[in-house]
Amino acid sequence: MATAEARDPISIAPSILNADYGHLADRVRETFAAGIARLHIDVMDGRFVPNITWGPDLVASLRPLADEFGAILETHLMIVEPDLWLEAFSTAGADLITVHAEAAPHLYRTLQRIHELGRRAGAALNPATPIAAIEEVLGELDLALVMTVEPGFGGQELIASTLDKVRRLHAALEARNLGARVDIEVDGGIHAGTIAAAQAAGATIAVAGTAVYNERGSVAENLGLLRAACGAT
Repeated sequence: MATAEARDPISIAPSILNADYGHLADRVRETFAAGIARLHIDVMDGRFVPNITWGPDLVASLRPLADEFGAILETHLMIVEPDLWLEAFSTAGADLITVHAEAAPHLYRTLQRIHELGRRAGAALNPATPIAAIEEVLGELDLALVMTVEPGFGGQELIASTLDKVRRLHAALEARNLGARVDIEVDGGIHAGTIAAAQAAGATIAVAGTAVYNERGSVAENLGLLRAACGAT
């Protein structure tokens, strides 16, 4: 991860939560064809968050498309008892598995297990959860995800105060010489008007849902707007 003085362009990880499910494979192909290198898959169980989405079968169905374009599939597990599902999502083809600190009481062991499965490991924080919840495992992370909205639904407005958390997390990683190894991902309320601020705060990956999949433009056009806002990749 680059420093604030010489920051690399932020990467965009489109969230298919807001894509047209009836034409999901077409939208995902369109996304990868537009130069996207990673796809964000929100997994919700109706318990940790008030919504239900999908499971490992969807990851498995998208794996061939991701392989065709050399892209990463990242799964964001917004579920209780995530340890019960790590192997299933790994087998399905997830490259990166992110669990919530609030749902993983033995977070160190959970992250170790993800690595044992040969996958990259991430830990997520809800807006009201302090950085202290993951400070002791920063060295075990490949990615730290800061929720910039309350999780569960797309189309929300970014909570401005969460960007200060991103700044403090960036500083904590730099202080431990982990800045080049651990990505900071922001998720929620990311669009052309907010992505530059997220990048300036220290985020290296931005999850974008409604800003990518909407009726205002094609996927490629919408990604172009995000890239133009901050030189994203």
